[in-house]
Amino acid sequence: MNTDRDALPALDPCVVGIDYGTLSGRAVVVRVRDGAELGTAEHPYTHAVLDEALPDGTGLPPDWALQVPWDYLDVLRVAVPEALARSGVRPERIVGVGTDFTACTVLPVLADGTPLCELPEYGGRPHAYVKLWRHHAAQSQADRITALATEREEPWIRRYGGKISSEWEFAKALQLLEEDPEVYARTERWIEAADWIVWRLCGTYVRNACTAGYKGQFQDGAYPSREYLAALDPGFADFVTDKLDHPIGQLGSLAGRLTAEAAAWTGLPEGIAVCVGNVDAHVTAPAATAVEPGRMVAIMGTSTCHVMSSDRWAEVPGMCGVVDGGILPGLWGYEAGQSGVGDIFGWFVRTGFPASYAQEAAALGRDPHEHLTALAARQRVGEHGLIALDWHSGNRSVLVDHDLSGAVVGQTLSTRPEDVYRALLEATAFGTRTVIETFEAAGVPVRELIVAGGLTKNALLMQIYADVTRRPLGVVDSAQGPALGSAMHAAVAAGAYPDIRAAALAMGKARPGVYVPDPERAAAYDRLFAEYRLLHDYFGRGANDVMHRLRRLRAEASPSSSS
Repeated sequence: MNTDRDALPALDPCVVGIDYGTLSGRAVVVRVRDGAELGTAEHPYTHAVLDEALPDGTGLPPDWALQVPWDYLDVLRVAVPEALARSGVRPERIVGVGTDFTACTVLPVLADGTPLCELPEYGGRPHAYVKLWRHHAAQSQADRITALATEREEPWIRRYGGKISSEWEFAKALQLLEEDPEVYARTERWIEAADWIVWRLCGTYVRNACTAGYKGQFQDGAYPSREYLAALDPGFADFVTDKLDHPIGQLGSLAGRLTAEAAAWTGLPEGIAVCVGNVDAHVTAPAATAVEPGRMVAIMGTSTCHVMSSDRWAEVPGMCGVVDGGILPGLWGYEAGQSGVGDIFGWFVRTGFPASYAQEAAALGRDPHEHLTALAARQRVGEHGLIALDWHSGNRSVLVDHDLSGAVVGQTLSTRPEDVYRALLEATAFGTRTVIETFEAAGVPVRELIVAGGLTKNALLMQIYADVTRRPLGVVDSAQGPALGSAMHAAVAAGAYPDIRAAALAMGKARPGVYVPDPERAAAYDRLFAEYRLLHDYFGRGANDVMHRLRRLRAEASPSSSS
């Protein structure tokens, strides 16, 4: 894979970044002096996402999403050695390793880090497994957490836009307590997967500041009080002190040194720097060179996470959180997001791509997404006569309600698959515009949008986002933005750079203004967006709760709920 440009001087140091996504883990070998990516590899999780049944066949109710922690270790055993081999870099040139993870992806473990699902007596207990970020079965607990915090005027609730998500640590832990108190009692550490994998690499458990702040409600040096937790449920009173509280490591800091065991897994040298864990979205901001206010980074994959830093604090309704130094030291780091983006497109291809289209795509040498994109690209804005809501996996921002569901309005007997596909692409762009406008209305300006992730390969989608948001759209010039960001943090932890800003200036990759809004299309999208907002508020703000009623009916009819 090396080229003359990538040739390594004898002592040119490198770092490894490992990005744990929803379906796979990716490793990249990066040159410290300029961020050149010298070798990459990807390893799919053997068990993918458990959303219907456990490995032993135990059924799961709706809205569950679990994973098997052993799959994460396989990434270390397979993807890291492959990336290293492809890079041509000798192991002794590697000085550090950094990781990032989806969040909130959390699991119950013993005091020594053993996941409960690995204990024979708990192999058939769903609550003993990793709860993936998109596990949305704790909505009722999240609603109670929010309602009680609002009633008590807890100051931390303002840092989360007034609502706590069912995706976050406390909601998932409260669900564990209430639905499987035996597993809850056996849990000695309630730990983010981001921290668990670092623990496995260096033998030291360090809770990272990013997930603690954004997913664990850790603000101004404290978690929610024991009195508040007891008011939620008396059995929850000591959750923080018994299962959560732990020393917190700052982003880019040294968590420890690579153990002999982890060195054997990865092929990396024992004793190199292991960086404190981080979140996939947040770690990408420096990779996108977004180290100053006003540049929002959208990490687009199965879901989208919007992150940005600002020199001002504001209460942004429906944001996932704002943390002092949560992304970059000295700035407020904001997070918002959309729970379904690439997942929605994938769902439609699985369920709405007829055989005749598959045959045509095959004849043209296109995969289904490429074929539908090519057909959709021929249309003028509004030609399909549709408007969609991008809530197939609920709404993360700004409504913070995972009991909401998707919708497509305007279908007729002449509606074609490419019409619906384009409407879904547009719906996700409307969701991002809703996030941006909410930030700006709260006094946090968004001047530019930078996109990272696999969906940047879809030029139609990127242009739609530029037109819909009326903003220039930059692209992270890396297929592995989060892994690159993790590698950059590893370089800081190894002492190659004094801080992440310096690393971003040397190693970051972003091409600004790759897509610019077209005035005619943008004006047409303004009209469609007005319709989107009407539906958004009608179904999402209580005028019509049909989506919630349908979800309750589905839950009542689910075989798992009656077993």
